[in-house]
Amino acid sequence: MSAGIVHPEEAGEADRTPLPADRFLNREESWLRFNQRVLELAEDPAVPLLERVRFLAIFASNLDEFFRVRVAGLKRRMATGLLLRTKSGLKPREELVRIAAFADELARRHAACFHERILPALAAEGIEIVRWDDLSRDERTELRRLFRDRIRPVLTPLAVDPAHPFPYISGLSLNLAVTVRNPANGHTVFARVKVPSQLPRFVSVSPTRFVPLEDVIAAHLGQLFKGMEIVSHDVFRVTRNEDLEVDEDVTENLMQALERELLKRRFGPPVRLEVEDTISREVLDLLVAELGVAEHEIYRLPAPLDLTGLHAIADLDRGELSYRPFVPAEAVHAEDDIFAVLRERDVLLHHPYDSFATSVQRFIEQAAADPDVLAIKQTLYRTSGDSPIVDALIDAAEAGKQVVVVVEIKARFDEHANISWARKLEKAGCHVVYGVVGLKTHCKLALVVRQEASGELRTYCHIGTGNYNPKTARQYEDLGLLTADPLVGEDVTDLFIHLTGYSNHSAYRRLLVAPHSLRSGLLARIEREIAHVKAGRPGRIRIKVNAIVDEQIIDALYRASQAGVPIDLWVRGICALRPGIPGLSETIRVRSILGRFLEHSRIYEFGGGRRPEIWIGSADLMRRNIDRRVEALVRVSSPQHRAYLSHLLDLAMSDTTASWWLNPDGTWTRHHRGENGEPLVDLHHHLIATRRWRSVDA
Repeated sequence: MSAGIVHPEEAGEADRTPLPADRFLNREESWLRFNQRVLELAEDPAVPLLERVRFLAIFASNLDEFFRVRVAGLKRRMATGLLLRTKSGLKPREELVRIAAFADELARRHAACFHERILPALAAEGIEIVRWDDLSRDERTELRRLFRDRIRPVLTPLAVDPAHPFPYISGLSLNLAVTVRNPANGHTVFARVKVPSQLPRFVSVSPTRFVPLEDVIAAHLGQLFKGMEIVSHDVFRVTRNEDLEVDEDVTENLMQALERELLKRRFGPPVRLEVEDTISREVLDLLVAELGVAEHEIYRLPAPLDLTGLHAIADLDRGELSYRPFVPAEAVHAEDDIFAVLRERDVLLHHPYDSFATSVQRFIEQAAADPDVLAIKQTLYRTSGDSPIVDALIDAAEAGKQVVVVVEIKARFDEHANISWARKLEKAGCHVVYGVVGLKTHCKLALVVRQEASGELRTYCHIGTGNYNPKTARQYEDLGLLTADPLVGEDVTDLFIHLTGYSNHSAYRRLLVAPHSLRSGLLARIEREIAHVKAGRPGRIRIKVNAIVDEQIIDALYRASQAGVPIDLWVRGICALRPGIPGLSETIRVRSILGRFLEHSRIYEFGGGRRPEIWIGSADLMRRNIDRRVEALVRVSSPQHRAYLSHLLDLAMSDTTASWWLNPDGTWTRHHRGENGEPLVDLHHHLIATRRWRSVDA
């Protein structure tokens, strides 16, 4: 434990006075309010039009995941008899009904934004999303040809009658519920036609004119049910529980067990039924009965359903309707040897403002090509489909270097891809391990062992807040530290030994590592700031994370606030802490920034003045991160780098920067205009425009 750190158990009894029972905000509602902030960007006319379209698609994708995981988890708790109240005081059933009502309100608002704001604005710019009835005769003729050649061959109508049971409806698939009548005997039959997911969601009639794919199919139902009368057709969509459960303690082969669970994912129980608001009662009753959904799980929305496909519209080449492109800075000059640079100084990276390709990717690629590099060790949580990082690791292994890759095959919704990467790496001769039993390996680490000209072995490390994914590195805001510091190298070496071998090592010098030392390290530093303020010295806590949910950390922050410690929290998504409550959290401010980039980095700052202690890394303040994952924070030692990170926190918490402010009741208020209506500073565009810190060497 560092000097000056007070162990949490040494805090006085006064610090253990009971805190109010209603001190935690509802986690699920807080997540929905995060997605509400995304929707507010789609509604904002000051945001470029095609970016508003993209925010509509992001909102839809986010809401899908919320139901697939969070709502599914609540239903699973009910099914297994775990009916304890949540930390916000609600029973699971009460919470389900409450969040269903809020989700329905947001879904309707999302649809209204699309129909009433976005569609007219697109039309004014010559971009149209139309329905079949709006098409001209020539356009319909062209689409009939398209249906015959490319759509009809992949359609499989499934009728429901005594010989044909109700078909399985896969999660997130778009479907047509069709009622057909036999003119010979007057009998009606229900049938289901699945809208093919491999075809474009919005079919291009011209470069700037689109029609929903289900409209094209609906217009040709007569070709699928020849000789029958089409009585009605309605579009519906089912969301299923897609969270996976693998008991690693009783599983001999984790990869095989996970592959079995992935097959089961398709058959998870329904958690949401989306239907067009024009659907008939008879068809809806049939769907409800066959799918087994409750009334509060039905979402009636105006067509078209499933707006996740709007990403294709947002990608149209209309630069004047999108964010202006920019060229990221080069943290290490192209002509410089990256290892020589790191022997002189640490390099702090801030993506996407700093190029990922010329820094992290180049670090791994140069290590793979360098004959003096003996070993490369790396963690992979999520990466891209054509990853240059993976290619470099394979090149290194084929060149005879020792390559160790910790692949987290349990990364949610990336399981298939990560299993594929693991097998590809193994085939190339890499040593692939799947982390620690019972824990997800979420830390972002790369270690290079190089033999220097002097004959000594030296370690070079990268410790980051984001995944080794070149594609998301252009969209996610993340931090990383490239360093040749021997202490960091020893720590990262020990951590890889822990991940690949059988070790309970927990004594790190420049790292805080979950699940061993992260919680105790953060709590001890919070207590230190409390002690400073009580002794009349200045104290301060500032934290930037994606989520704050962990009850023990929140309670420690409450006690720090009660002691008078100023606390600033920069939270992208969920926040279960209530700020600004007299006697509990009146010194705590919570801000959120959403915009061009997805804020993804984590920063922990303790102490004010000129020498704050600052950590960056992979861990959010959630119980799963602190107790059930391998996470790593690294202490930033360079004064210049600490100054940059402190300045970043200053900008985010400034009243002149556009952000959302969390209220004590859990609602958020957007502050993006000044007193005279002028726009406040957009942090992302400010950092693109300045980037002057890059000239500062550590």
